[in-house]
Parts: sequence; structure tokens; C-alpha cells
Amino acid sequence: MHALARRLAAALALLLLGPITASSQQAPPTPAEPTGRVRTGLEVFLQSPPEALRGKRIGLITNPTGVDADLRSDVDLLAARQDVRLVALFGPEHGVRGDAGAGSDVANGRDPKTGLPVYSLYGATRKPTPAMLRGLDALVFDIQDVGARFYTYTSTLALAMQAAAAAGIPFVVLDRPNPLGGQMVAGPVLDPRWSSFIGMYPISIVHGMTIGELAGMFNEEYRIGARLLVVRMEGWHRSMWFDATGLPWVMTSPGIPHFETAVLYPAMGPIGDTNLSVGVLTTKPFEFVGATFIQPWRLREALAARHLGGVAFREVYWRGEPWTSSGGPEYGGVEVRVTDRSAYRPVDLCLQILDVVHRLYPGRFRWGPRWGDRYVFDIDMGTDRVRRGIMAGKSPRQIEEEWQPALARFLQVRERYLLYH
Repeated sequence: MHALARRLAAALALLLLGPITASSQQAPPTPAEPTGRVRTGLEVFLQSPPEALRGKRIGLITNPTGVDADLRSDVDLLAARQDVRLVALFGPEHGVRGDAGAGSDVANGRDPKTGLPVYSLYGATRKPTPAMLRGLDALVFDIQDVGARFYTYTSTLALAMQAAAAAGIPFVVLDRPNPLGGQMVAGPVLDPRWSSFIGMYPISIVHGMTIGELAGMFNEEYRIGARLLVVRMEGWHRSMWFDATGLPWVMTSPGIPHFETAVLYPAMGPIGDTNLSVGVLTTKPFEFVGATFIQPWRLREALAARHLGGVAFREVYWRGEPWTSSGGPEYGGVEVRVTDRSAYRPVDLCLQILDVVHRLYPGRFRWGPRWGDRYVFDIDMGTDRVRRGIMAGKSPRQIEEEWQPALARFLQVRERYLLYH
């Protein structure tokens, strides 16, 4: 999703975290200890579908992450039921069954297993059309998010809610955990002038909300007006990171194969939209950062000298195309490991890495690709103030201080839509 680093947020998209109040930065130690298995909204729904949906014709927006605790697909589970009628599927980026490449258009067609029609939400349109919704009594959303604003599934959520509202049918969200827990909130709040499919609404990069909580906020704050029903999880608490839920991790996109990848993604994703590599073609995507011109020891020493909390760095080399006979260009840089979640600050880490590389290699570092007249990095950030601050020689702390007032306002709005303690 990026084309991978480029769209891993839409992709795919991508982004970061900044400092925030102590209460919003609390997190469990590493590693997290399971505290009892969480039951997802899907499992709660399967046990007892809402009365309003019994016997109704539903469309399902999902992807391979829509599984129960036994790794069974929500498509297969719902298609087999008699008390609801699954009649259509809707595929976000990467498709319903995960068979579309990063950044590739998803095609309309038929699901080869169930024979159900599949409508693309990542192709000619990213919003369900009236024709797609014709004959449906409700639209159901069941996708695992990663907790970073620039991941495209939240935009798919918002656009689908708009379509359901226009069609006058209920919109049902089967809630799932935020992999980073529900307490960490950080990074710049999106400036509406930078709204895009990578980030539609003014929320922070790391928002600390579940997909169901986001749906509630989108619906009310941005006047979508959908007939929204959130099927809540059971057993999830805001202090729980994904590895404390007892749930199986399913890769949310080709570039996020492991939960550990999702932990680093908010920090490393935007970096991948510069001319730096974040290892997206390796077996450790978003865990490496470097370039062909970087000496690993210089980068590690400079980062270590900043005494960043919660992370450690290891010198590393990797190939840009590891699976080809030539191996592609050789990159040098560091592997990043999160060592203490309570001290880990993803957005600050992003800024620190970019500031170090910009200072060490001023003639070699570039801000990377553009979409139209805008840098993709700025779209990730939801503002161009971060990039301009680094170019002006401001420190990460100075840049982060600038977004604190907007972040404080977002925290106040966010509080009204939290469903879990």
C-alpha cells in the first residue's frame, strides 16, 4: 500500500507521532502479556446478529483481516448463515481476498469461492455507487486497521458511510482493536487543506481509536449522518496493544506482515515517501531505514547520541531487490527496534531520523515523490509545516511544539466518541 512505502497509506500510506500529554502516551511494557482473549465485533455479531439485520440483504466491506479467532473468513462465515443474507462484497485496497498488489486497482468481479459479486472500492471509484447498493438492506464493515491516519482503510470507511447515508440504509461496523492500544495519541492534526484519500479528516497521525470509534466521530463531527451501528468488542481495554488481545494477527496489507511492523509503521511510513528506503521489499518492511549513500555506523551513532526513548538501532545492509538474481542496489542504514513501548514516540522518531539524515547528508537527501504539485510526505503528514521546519533547521522539539494546540483540541473532541475504558 504505498506502492509500498509511498502508498502504504493509500497508500498506504503512512505517518508519525509526536509528543503529547502523559495520560495519552501511557502504554504497557514490552512485551505485552495476554490478559484474556478479546472477542471482536465479528464474533459478537455472529453470536447474535442485531435484530434489525435478521433476514436482511447485506453487503460486506472486508479483506483478509476479517477473520474470527480460528482464522475463518467473515465472507465464508456470513455466506453460510441463514439469519442474514450476504449478497455482495466490497473490496478496499488489496481486495477482498488480498489478491491485488499494493497501489493496484481492484477489479469488479465474482468471488471465486462463494460466487458473490465483488465491487471495487479501489479502482474507478473509491465510494460505493447507488448501483452497487441497489437491493441492499444494510452495509457492513469489518476490516482491521493499524492505528495510523494515513492508512487508507479509514478513508474507505468514511466514503462508504457517506454512500450508505445517501442510500438511506444502515451502516454497521464490526469493531476491532487498535493495534497500538487506545491511549497513544500523537502527531500533527491534518489540516483540511491537505485532505486526501490518505487522510480525509482532521485527526492526528496516531489517533488511539478503534475503527468503530472513528466511525462514530466521523459520523457526528463531519456530518455524514449515517444510520450507524457499532458492534462493540468484548474484553478490550485501552491499555491493550494487539499482542495482549489473544487474537491472531493477519497481515493488513502486503507491507504490514507482522504486528511488529504495525508498531513501527506510523514512524517509518512517511520516511518511505522521501528518497530513503524503509526496506519494503525485504522481510522486515518498515523496520529498516537507509539509502545507498548512507554509512550505517554514522547513522547509528548520530541517532544513539540523541538518546531517544524506547528504541534501539542496529547497523545493517540490505538489497533493494532481494529476490532477484542481481539483488538490486545495496542500501546501508539501521534496523529500528522498539524496546520500551511506554517510552516509544513514533512521530518524534520519524522527525529525529529525518533531521539526522538531513544534517548528515544535506546534498543527498531528497523529499521524494510528488502527487501533482505536492510532496507525498506532506500529504502523509497532513501539512507541509513539518517538512518546511526541518528544511529551516528547526529541531524536532520545536516542530512538535507547533502542533500541540491543535492536538489538544483533537483530544477534547476524541473523548466524546470513546467506547471503551
